[in-house]
Amino acid sequence: MAPYEALYGIKCRSPIYWDEVGKKKVLGPELVEQTVEIIEKVRNCIKIAQDRQKYQRRKDLQFEAGDKVFLKFAPTKGVVRFGKRGKLAPRFIGPFKILERVGDVAYRLALPPELAAVHIVFHVSMLRKYIYDQNHVICHEVLEVNRDMTYEENPVAVLDKKVHKLRNRDVTLIKVQWSRHGQEEATG
Repeated sequence: MAPYEALYGIKCRSPIYWDEVGKKKVLGPELVEQTVEIIEKVRNCIKIAQDRQKYQRRKDLQFEAGDKVFLKFAPTKGVVRFGKRGKLAPRFIGPFKILERVGDVAYRLALPPELAAVHIVFHVSMLRKYIYDQNHVICHEVLEVNRDMTYEENPVAVLDKKVHKLRNRDVTLIKVQWSRHGQEEATG
């Protein structure tokens, strides 16, 4: 039933229900009791849904000094992340060691010299816990990251050149290989 009908015990007077205008209900104790029960049922369902949603929103993360964490890396749209394009590009870099806790939800990290331009205090939402594994070998090339967590790509070579003919003009298409990327990741 509609929320209006659940709260007031009658259907909403919309054009759909104009044919029932002449009918009247006699208000009695049974109708009042039914309405109160329906209102209680609706309120309980709403409360259950709100409680369920409240606990799914955020989990409290806490780290200690000395723990290692990954840092969320979110460059601007269209920038290639660490040699990968699209969905499979890594979203986190690291691991980095936590130096200390700053406030309730901020941590100071020990960043390498390549990231010296980046502020070293991060909100807990930017961090993910690193679980140590002996077989885990992390090797990444040195990358110069700007203050806004972006980096520059430079063209290395022109791999292919085509002319696409339209009705009124010709469009030149060039396939370029970028630095830090192979030929399979060239853009056109």
